[in-house]
Amino acid sequence: MTTLLDLKSSVLRQVQRSQSLRTRREAPPTASSPLTHCPPEPLPRAEFFERMNAILQKQENMMRAAQAEPPQEHVDQAFISERVSRTELDLLYEEAVYTVVNRVGVPAPEHVKSDDELFAYLLKVFDMGDEEHEIILQKVQESKRASFSLRVSVMKAKNLMAKDANYSDPYCMLGILVGQSPRETEEKKERKFSFRKRREKLEKRSSTKEVLPARCIQVTEVKPETLNPVWDEHFVEIDDVHNDLLHLDIRDHDDDVSVAEACKKLNEVSGLRGMGYFKQIAKSVRSNGSSSSGSEENVDDFLGCINIPLNEIPVAGYDTWFKLEPRSSASKVQGECHLILKVFTSQRDTALSKRDTNFSIHKKLLSQIVEYEHAQVKQREPYNWNGQVSPPAWTVLTHHAVQTDLSPLQQAIRWQCYSNHHRNQRLCYSLLLRLLRTIDAEWDPPTVRGDLLSDSFRLYTEHCLCLMKNMRQVFPCTSAAAITRYELMLGIGYMQNMRAFKTVCPLRNELHLDITTAVKKGTSEWYESLIAQYKPEEGSLEEQLKKMVQVIDAVCADVQRGQNIYNKLFYAVKVDYFSISYRQLEKQVADDVNVAMERVCGTLEQESSRLTQTMGETIFELFMSLKILKGFREFLPLDAKMLALTGFHNWFKSSIHKFLQIVHDRSCDRIRKAVGTDQPVQQAKHSCSAVEVTACFSQVREIWLQLSWPDSAGAFIFVTRLTDNFCSEAVCYSEMMTRKIERNQLARDHKNFTVQLCIGLNNVEHVRAFLAHLPRDLDWPGVERAMEESCGAEGKEQVYKALNGQLFNMDLDLQREAKRLITVLTDKMLPELRRYIQHISLSPDSINNDDAVSPLMKYLQDTMVILTANLVKENHTVLQSMWELLLRMILDAVTENRGVQVEFYNRFQYTVETLLQFFHVKGDGLALEDMKSGDYKVLDEELRLNKCSSFDLIEQYYLEKISLQKTLKHTPYGRISVKCYYDPPEQRLTVEILHAADIIALDANLSDPFVIVELCPHHLFPAAKSQRTQVKLKTLHPVFDELFYHVSPEQYRHRYACLTFTVMDYDWLSTNDFAGEAVAPLSDFCWPGRPNASAAGKNVQPVILHLSRSKPKPIMRMLDARTGDREAQEFVRRLKEIEKSMEED
Repeated sequence: MTTLLDLKSSVLRQVQRSQSLRTRREAPPTASSPLTHCPPEPLPRAEFFERMNAILQKQENMMRAAQAEPPQEHVDQAFISERVSRTELDLLYEEAVYTVVNRVGVPAPEHVKSDDELFAYLLKVFDMGDEEHEIILQKVQESKRASFSLRVSVMKAKNLMAKDANYSDPYCMLGILVGQSPRETEEKKERKFSFRKRREKLEKRSSTKEVLPARCIQVTEVKPETLNPVWDEHFVEIDDVHNDLLHLDIRDHDDDVSVAEACKKLNEVSGLRGMGYFKQIAKSVRSNGSSSSGSEENVDDFLGCINIPLNEIPVAGYDTWFKLEPRSSASKVQGECHLILKVFTSQRDTALSKRDTNFSIHKKLLSQIVEYEHAQVKQREPYNWNGQVSPPAWTVLTHHAVQTDLSPLQQAIRWQCYSNHHRNQRLCYSLLLRLLRTIDAEWDPPTVRGDLLSDSFRLYTEHCLCLMKNMRQVFPCTSAAAITRYELMLGIGYMQNMRAFKTVCPLRNELHLDITTAVKKGTSEWYESLIAQYKPEEGSLEEQLKKMVQVIDAVCADVQRGQNIYNKLFYAVKVDYFSISYRQLEKQVADDVNVAMERVCGTLEQESSRLTQTMGETIFELFMSLKILKGFREFLPLDAKMLALTGFHNWFKSSIHKFLQIVHDRSCDRIRKAVGTDQPVQQAKHSCSAVEVTACFSQVREIWLQLSWPDSAGAFIFVTRLTDNFCSEAVCYSEMMTRKIERNQLARDHKNFTVQLCIGLNNVEHVRAFLAHLPRDLDWPGVERAMEESCGAEGKEQVYKALNGQLFNMDLDLQREAKRLITVLTDKMLPELRRYIQHISLSPDSINNDDAVSPLMKYLQDTMVILTANLVKENHTVLQSMWELLLRMILDAVTENRGVQVEFYNRFQYTVETLLQFFHVKGDGLALEDMKSGDYKVLDEELRLNKCSSFDLIEQYYLEKISLQKTLKHTPYGRISVKCYYDPPEQRLTVEILHAADIIALDANLSDPFVIVELCPHHLFPAAKSQRTQVKLKTLHPVFDELFYHVSPEQYRHRYACLTFTVMDYDWLSTNDFAGEAVAPLSDFCWPGRPNASAAGKNVQPVILHLSRSKPKPIMRMLDARTGDREAQEFVRRLKEIEKSMEED
């Protein structure tokens, strides 16, 4: 079995082999190290266990921290954009004013319609003065007004009227119709198109084709045989957006064939209709009317038209279905057409528009407005601004985007502005995520410069990775809002799956690896900041360990937060945050603690060193903190056996041994104090000290359970040590309780003293009952199984014997102390009990037995009431001791009064039976089988024999001799070989004394033996004389002859009838010496059916009888006490002669 020295050496070898992964320089042990020769100032012992409780409850309290206001996000100086110059702001302001002045379209309800309100807003955004505004406004008004264009997208139509047998071949014609214009005549002459007529003339025309020049009419493709055509064609019309009208016709295209011929072809194809259907079509054609000349037979059929005044188009344009209108009241049309209309400027007269692209200008304008808008809400909602701007801002931005003809994707790229703003201002990530999704939905690579998006994606990604690296400061888990924002920020993972991101950033397709690197680096830097904060390399060794405990506790709290909060946030980016951060922190902690414990173990190896209490507490707290940290590995998805803290307990073996000694010392101090300040407990039969002792044991047990020592050999050593500590502390407590009661016994009356003694016994029983659960509490079976696995069955047996032996010895010690307490009680009761026993002994025969015993029973009853009320049910030791004391006192009284009248013994027999029932208490007291043992049997036998006659006692004497003879197997007095057989007809018993062997030497190493044979008892064989053999000189192995006796059946039937063989040593100068004797019951030879009781009895095998020199002395004393009985005195005289000869030998 590994010894403590082996454990220490093992720890030293292990820490010497392991290299520290940290490179910090360590200072040598200072003079103030707690592992020195000089003991520190002792701490209050009562606080020791309170501190232990605090350490054990550390894991529960670790996450209980106050909610703190999260700090501002980290700002990377490299990302902060430069301030815009005043000149650029003036140019941008001109662009904004130009946009307001040239607004077109029907404004949306959320737009601001007043120019003054918009100008007032722009003054605030650009920090512009009134005079500067007036100058720029005048410049804009004098500049050339914007030229507008109309983009028409003919998408599709549905539910058109069938002109050609259930279908049509639709196409669209569209153009601009001129309205009343206030422009000068010179301007009219400059128009590119000559088709403009007055509206009333146009209404008399049959179609747009008849009044518009061919070069101004635009036509879509013909979609054959469908009533739901899809065109998706785009056209650009240029004209006066304030007065002109967009006109669109949908017609059915006809080839140069008549209707009849077309119908005939349809019937040939379908085979479903005939001339009736042709007539229906012809009627339809006629009902629609035609103003063409008779030569124009094959004109395209009219399906409907749409007229849209340009000044009614909304600012954002149209994207809707328009219902087809008839050409006249006589026309019949049906269906709808989907058009997308957008008005924009084809030419702008501003300085920026001549220098920069529309997209760049819009981005600058948006950035300026966003910066202003965000500044207005930062004080109210600094973290949650969702990018929503005020109505004036939205009005300006919308008009500028429409006028500069930005596509939906280009508008979505305002993401660049917000993502750039996010790098130096706090912003809601839901806005950025929404913009990313819009880009993905509108993605059209040809319309966007890839380098613009790639830069914004790169900058945003790098900034988010920087925030992730510092997430503990930027997004503390104590703020629910910060965690929500962090979760939204982790939407960066969405970027990796975007088509735009894959196109413009083809080399950054492993974003989760970048996130993993950021998390790992951030975790490492955060730990280094902890080290810099607590400085565990400074101060004495104890101070260093305390600081290390603070570091590990902070790490455990961080790991707990990571597991509960941060980890699930990273699911979206497919990163196992907990595993990355835990493995990094666990490795760094293990490196630092290993370095510190190397120094501790090295110091403990010095013979003169000792572990102080404060240092022991610190080492224990460090162990518990590491255990908590190690416990988080159960949440790792992979095998965690090779982690750095796997065998960290080996660093603490020697120090934990010394720490357990400190725990033992403090436990003894606590027990001593508990005994000194002991008080009763309400509604309990034990006192406060017993509660305090078991509470102390519970705390020590909890300390061990929390240690959870994984090494089976080390666990056995520690469990053995703890068991020994528990046992010695329990015995110490019982001894202190006994001494305290002994000191106070003279100052208390009988009742109070009895109550106090009961409480003391209950205290000891309370502690003993608690320690009875040690095998379960310290998991002895687990230790045995572990030792069996490592050392086999022999190791298991060694553990079992060692641990149970300690518990058994402790139980014996507690019983000894309990008996010592009970002895104090019984000694105090002894005078009264002696007086009551003497009363029974001296009571005359005329007094009734109940009256004689009554004083004793009343005294016992009063005492029993006190004991029953104050003793726990399990504590029957007091009753047992009282019972045994009374038995001994009665036995002494009977022994002192041998040879008196039988009534004397009958009275004490009655007393014993009464006491037996009293202490049994109808099954609630002592068990009958326990009471009827030991002294009870002796007393019962004493009373029974004293009531017998002398002859009965003599017979009993021989019965005991016969019983003793049967038990003899080998004695130092030798043996005798005899052959006895009985002749029933002659009633003659023949005894052949064959020889003796190994007789004791009574005369100089030799003897002169002879044998005396008698039939006993003499009153049964009054006519039989004793006979003797010849003397065999100078031998220890004599050979003798045969003798004869007359024995009747009435005599040998008694159980006590026997032959006695007394071996004597002949001495012719003095009395013969007694060498030994043996007895043989006659029933063995004379009883009918025995082989010896027949004619062939001579042939039976001889019997070997072992000699002895013992006598049943109690019977001898009883007979000796009967001085007036001649038979008794004669019997005793003969026995005394033999005893006298033995004494002379």
